[in-house]
Amino acid sequence: MTEDKRKAHLLKLFSSMSGKTKIVEPMKNIHGTLRDSDAIEREVALVMREITEQGIFKTSLKPIQLAKLVTSFYAGKNDTEIARELGDEKLSKTVARARVRLKLFRDLDFRMPFDKEQMEALIESGKTMKEVSEELGVSPSTLREYRHVIEEQEDPTIDPYIDRIRDVMEDRDLSEQMTRSATADSLGESIDITEAELIDVT
Repeated sequence: MTEDKRKAHLLKLFSSMSGKTKIVEPMKNIHGTLRDSDAIEREVALVMREITEQGIFKTSLKPIQLAKLVTSFYAGKNDTEIARELGDEKLSKTVARARVRLKLFRDLDFRMPFDKEQMEALIESGKTMKEVSEELGVSPSTLREYRHVIEEQEDPTIDPYIDRIRDVMEDRDLSEQMTRSATADSLGESIDITEAELIDVT
């Protein structure tokens, strides 16, 4: 087979396969070098283990479950969806408490059905939580939930660990951007090769 015929044959195969070989092979190398989601979760879990071992906060969730909570939160999942991913929808309240403790706040966490300053003034006046909740017109459990959000927002104890977790998640975002860029580059390379061969053949 002459060189021209060989190129024409290869080009025909290339076209029929839509360039899959050219695109997939580089991606195999990418997945081998960039951290996958499991590796990210393991790294976050190590930080979570430090947090729980230091007694910074208590939860029934294990470090790897807390890591899944973090990655799922960054993926846009709500508390119920995260609980399902952990295997039990009934864990949604546990997830919500742990999420707030980790300062993974949602806008909804701050939509209080009462005035924050009024609440703080009532608490500082020495009233019991039951009395404060009655004056604000909410249940004691609702008051505790919003007070918990405020306290965690202002507590700096966990901040150094949160910064480490954010660094890991930012690295994940960078890896995803690099993967998308490499995919686009591989596609462009395949198209360039095809065009070059077409010119050569004709």
